[in-house]
Amino acid sequence: MFPTQLDSPLAWEIAKAIVDGFNRHYHLFRTESARAQHRFETADWHGQQRAQRERIEFYDLRVNECVRRLEKQYQAGDLAMGIWHQVKLHFLGMLVNHRQPELAESFFNSVTTKILHRSYFHNDFIFVRPGISTEYMEVEDENERPTYRAFYPKLATMADTVREVVESFGLHCGFEDLARDCRRVADAMLWQLANIKLRPNFQIQVLATLFYRNKGAYLVGKLINGFVEIPFALPILHRTPGVLYIDAALFGEEDLLILFSFSRAYFLVDMEIPSGYVQFLRSLMPRKPRAELYNALGLAKQGKTLFYRDFLWHLRHSTDKFRIAPGIKGMVMLVFDLPSFPFVFKLIKDYYPPQKDTTRELIRSKYLLVKHHDRVGRMADTLEFSEVAFPRERFEDELIAEIQKFAPSLLEISDRDGDGRTEVIIKHLYIERRMVPLNIYLQEAFDAGDDNPSAAAQMQHAVVEYGNAIKDLVAANIFPGDMLWKNFGVTRHGKVVFYDYDEIEYITDCNFRKVPKPRNEEEEMSGEVWYKVGPTDVFPETFGPFLLGNPRVRDIFMQHHGDLLDPKFWQDHQTRIKGGEVMDVFPYDPARRFGMAQAASAHSAEVDADDDAPSDPVDAGSVSETEPSE
Repeated sequence: MFPTQLDSPLAWEIAKAIVDGFNRHYHLFRTESARAQHRFETADWHGQQRAQRERIEFYDLRVNECVRRLEKQYQAGDLAMGIWHQVKLHFLGMLVNHRQPELAESFFNSVTTKILHRSYFHNDFIFVRPGISTEYMEVEDENERPTYRAFYPKLATMADTVREVVESFGLHCGFEDLARDCRRVADAMLWQLANIKLRPNFQIQVLATLFYRNKGAYLVGKLINGFVEIPFALPILHRTPGVLYIDAALFGEEDLLILFSFSRAYFLVDMEIPSGYVQFLRSLMPRKPRAELYNALGLAKQGKTLFYRDFLWHLRHSTDKFRIAPGIKGMVMLVFDLPSFPFVFKLIKDYYPPQKDTTRELIRSKYLLVKHHDRVGRMADTLEFSEVAFPRERFEDELIAEIQKFAPSLLEISDRDGDGRTEVIIKHLYIERRMVPLNIYLQEAFDAGDDNPSAAAQMQHAVVEYGNAIKDLVAANIFPGDMLWKNFGVTRHGKVVFYDYDEIEYITDCNFRKVPKPRNEEEEMSGEVWYKVGPTDVFPETFGPFLLGNPRVRDIFMQHHGDLLDPKFWQDHQTRIKGGEVMDVFPYDPARRFGMAQAASAHSAEVDADDDAPSDPVDAGSVSETEPSE
């Protein structure tokens, strides 16, 4: 029972200490995010990457710091539950005018669950549901930056309004030709509004801070006309250090979903009221869960909190059962899913076949590497949980038997909470977005037959995207290790994403070699490897027999990605990365780039480039934003 009055000064002090701990965390988080503008302006790409990586650790550091203070100063673990009741109520009161209450509540949960026994993890002691509303929250000081700004253009002066929008962000770098860029953006916006009658509420709304990621800065907003809202994003890049240009204009929910994908690095954004940013982004991408938007903004713990709330809500309103996930079973990970829920659950097995020379600790380190690394749109983000309780009646017996066989150390079946319900408790697991395994995607095309045009297009797309995924990973200094089709998945947008991390390595740690020529007939005819192979040796020529057994697949692969079988491709990229080059990976279709579109138009009209308006110089092998390597 909750107390009828708050009579414990100690409870108030503990609540205040937790609020102070969170405020310190968010101050450091905002400070690091705000510095992203300076790193962008000075083209400090390695510093930007380092900040993206290190900021992920901020939350756990501050939680542990707060726990140590509470234990040392108040012996928090020994306090009566009546005091903890009051702590939560005091804490709620302190959040009434707080600008990040939802984040503070998650911080409270993190701190208290490290101190209290698991049997107390229920609504009396933590925030299973949010306690403070974030609706209509906004800064009150007119001198402070609001969540978003509104601009009211006229058709005849649209480019001038676009310029006003861009200049409102106060970037300290000059643009190569801002007037040209604003005309391009205005033309693209007017094309989106073609054949639409302008309404009295015609306006442009933009979030008040730029979104920084690696070498790019993104202006995010929407066009509003009557009941029509058109999301857009403008990527701003460096032509040369200190000289900026707007590279493209992206429109519509699909473009933004790809930009904010779960397979990309988190943005650096300075936000006073993060819930306001999430609410605005939801208006641009209504199908994207709030959990993933908080993740994209770098607030991964809040994303994890919301994901778990969504998961519990889904369990309450569904009746299907957890099962062994369809597809080829892995040697290292045991994977299960709930058919009605768009995620998969992955456990590290207790033991592995002899060819897998690894350990649980090493596998966890690989997943942590991916969490901290730039995922370049080609590696799925994962949520890591411990001590997760599921209702036993929702598990198929076959799945329970599978876990008992391959991962018994991670399984407990009991009524740990003493509430009369038996639970399946998984001691450690990873959760990631469900995708169609690439081998199944290809098999569907094979099964449809050679004469089916749709199947042929699906196979072409799968093979080309598979090679593109590997090349993007290479640009990010990642060697996938096990490149079999089954270790890649296809997203709703048709992107091929890698999701089997137990063998990944940095490209710079590998030794890419040609297969030595046989010295005699005996070696040439041998079915065994007759040459020495070191622990970091990789022989790209040997990929073919494992990947390209189907002649149609081989033809497509060799046409588009035959260079992946040549050690020189890997060695050249290795040299560039070791030399400090930050390579670019495109988060949008290269055809969307203003310079590329202009060049394509000029080519199709057979106009000589010297007679056309100057276009952006683009290296044929380069890309734009820039999801660079470590």
